[in-house]
Amino acid sequence: MPVYCITGTNRGLGLEFVRQLAQSNDNTIIAAVRSLSSDLTDLKAVASPTTHILECDTGNIPSIHTFVKAVARTLGEGKKIDYLLNVAGVNLASSQSSLNLGPDELHAQLSINVIGPAKTVELFLDAGLLSPDVRVLNMTSGLASLQLSTQSARKCAGYSISKAALNMLTVHQSADLRAQLPGAVVIVMDPGWVKTRMGGAGAQMEPSKSIGDMLVVLHGLRPEDTGSFYCHNGEKLPW
Repeated sequence: MPVYCITGTNRGLGLEFVRQLAQSNDNTIIAAVRSLSSDLTDLKAVASPTTHILECDTGNIPSIHTFVKAVARTLGEGKKIDYLLNVAGVNLASSQSSLNLGPDELHAQLSINVIGPAKTVELFLDAGLLSPDVRVLNMTSGLASLQLSTQSARKCAGYSISKAALNMLTVHQSADLRAQLPGAVVIVMDPGWVKTRMGGAGAQMEPSKSIGDMLVVLHGLRPEDTGSFYCHNGEKLPW
């Protein structure tokens, strides 16, 4: 039974990951939510008997520590995470440009979008909870591509900056994790412009399509793919 650990599952892309993976009881799913006191109606509706809903505020390091301990208790002796999906993220003050960045908003986005995935991987590794062939997916955005951003209108400056930092984190993780777990693969993936609350009214892609595509890519990853930047459909994107 493969073990999937997914952050940010109470809505949006994280919720859709759980919905699709929960269709098989062969999958053990750790579904992390920022707060157990949130409205979890949708998540509970799609959860399988092998889905475990746990609390993890990825913008709060003590919360990540507590989460890792809870995952260890939930999995029990000997079970490890095969797929770690860092999906939780925020896009704050999307109207801000590089000329009027709000320090508080930028700090919050860096905390959740970059430091959260960094510490999540680190603490799971330290706890011995990552499988030798773990696949780590850090959810990024096409807005994080420096090359693509020079070819189109710039927007969501703080979010774009934080996701570009996540891309660099992934490059480092792909080498550093491989040094300790030789079979590990770490990638970033752009889900596309998806119809979620973050995606907004203009989005055209259904979550089911985006996540279905990403799972195909995730399950087909080879050792030499580590450190890559993918679109949801498997196309490699420029840094």
